[in-house]
Amino acid sequence: MSKLPKLGFLYLDYVLRFFDHSNFKGWPDKIETVTYHWGNDKQRFINEVRAKKIEVLIGNIPATAYETFREIARVLPHIRFVPSLETQFPNKSKENVTLFCEKHDVAIPKTKIFHNDKEKAYDYLKNKATYPQIIKKSYGPSNYGGYYVHKADDFKEAYDLLEKEKYDPIYTQNGIDLKYSGDLRVMLIGHKPVCAFWRFSGDGEWITNTSQGGTMSYENVPMNALELAVKASKAAKAEYWACDIAIDANDDKPYILECATAFAAFPYIRDWICQYLMWDFSNGKFPMPHVPLFSWEELGKIDPSLLRTMRHIGFSKYKPSCDGAFFINEKDDTFDMEKTLLNNPSDFPEEYSFEELPVHVKLEDLQTKDIKSEVTINKINFNNATLTDLMTLHGMEEDLATEIQDYLEDNVVTDSTDLLEIESIDEQTLNIWNDKIDDMRVDINEADESVLKKIKGIGAKLAKIILDFKTKNEGFKNLSLIHI
Repeated sequence: MSKLPKLGFLYLDYVLRFFDHSNFKGWPDKIETVTYHWGNDKQRFINEVRAKKIEVLIGNIPATAYETFREIARVLPHIRFVPSLETQFPNKSKENVTLFCEKHDVAIPKTKIFHNDKEKAYDYLKNKATYPQIIKKSYGPSNYGGYYVHKADDFKEAYDLLEKEKYDPIYTQNGIDLKYSGDLRVMLIGHKPVCAFWRFSGDGEWITNTSQGGTMSYENVPMNALELAVKASKAAKAEYWACDIAIDANDDKPYILECATAFAAFPYIRDWICQYLMWDFSNGKFPMPHVPLFSWEELGKIDPSLLRTMRHIGFSKYKPSCDGAFFINEKDDTFDMEKTLLNNPSDFPEEYSFEELPVHVKLEDLQTKDIKSEVTINKINFNNATLTDLMTLHGMEEDLATEIQDYLEDNVVTDSTDLLEIESIDEQTLNIWNDKIDDMRVDINEADESVLKKIKGIGAKLAKIILDFKTKNEGFKNLSLIHI
């Protein structure tokens, strides 16, 4: 066998690992690992990749690190990132999904995006939009189980929702009249659909996510949904890919709702992806996996607990005898698995085309962390931060964000170190977040008793003394007076 490339896994602290060594069953050489530690870790990470002589770096990049890794990829031009940064472009946000679909003429529902401009958003939603509207949190590669996807049936519902959630940008789509009240998840490897299923909403719910009570069915997946998923996968030049697709009940037309390389995949899907990658990296020395079209219907009949123990599921191609070949032709080349084309920088959808934004604004100008524009850089005050705000912090997980919100119900934070009372947070975490945290000191002249009692070190008795003093002296002129 000719020399194989040196592989490396790209891992990040606090982020679930998509691939591990067991997925690359049979790869003869050592696979290195390189872990990014957030904060100011960029140069150390680059040095480690170079020192380990890695040629192919494999792993998904979360939304909060995407721009940093675009910079890293530019510094390491001879490293093949799998998936490439161009392919992972839609992972960062719903807005990027829209830009990707626009660039490649991939069907999506009518979408409007408003940056830092609630007035225009409300004018559109009140006077121009048709309902229902689907309003989403844009930032992030997923909607965390559908908890950031909302349906507004009229302007009042849209207005109340946005006033509460304070999403920026405001991302809103025409609601699709879903065929069978469900949508489709399609997973692809080498542009070939290897798994597809319907997701139906639970009782009394409209959202189809299975984590919120939805159910699944592997039967009767329409061919036009698979064709649209293949078109999107080829446009992204994706080694592996997943799409959520809506079928309009009125005309059976399919639309992309989400698409990315970051998705929840069954263990055997991850094994198949890595078999495909080994075939790719070895120039065919390893066999390309054979996954028959619609095999998901049969796999869907197997109990999930049994499937987990049957991780390394493999299929062999049917090879008939000479007589059988005369009578039987089972060749199905509707979708062939194929080698993915390599990306180049022109694949990035670099310009916004929405009428709400200047026509020739480059994506990097708004999304790079070095730009201090309010459009993208909003410092966080934990005392009024939404769950959406918290999820934008490096390495934040939904469980920790919820834990912080629970803590803030009974506490007012005046300094980020107050959060050290939460067991899951340490000083290293706070140092990583430091640049994104706003000044949270409380104006004592504006604070009422309920706020004062929640400040660390101030109980009910001291709060009353402070309020009495403030009333008597018409406020504090100098903080030194608080020695009372």
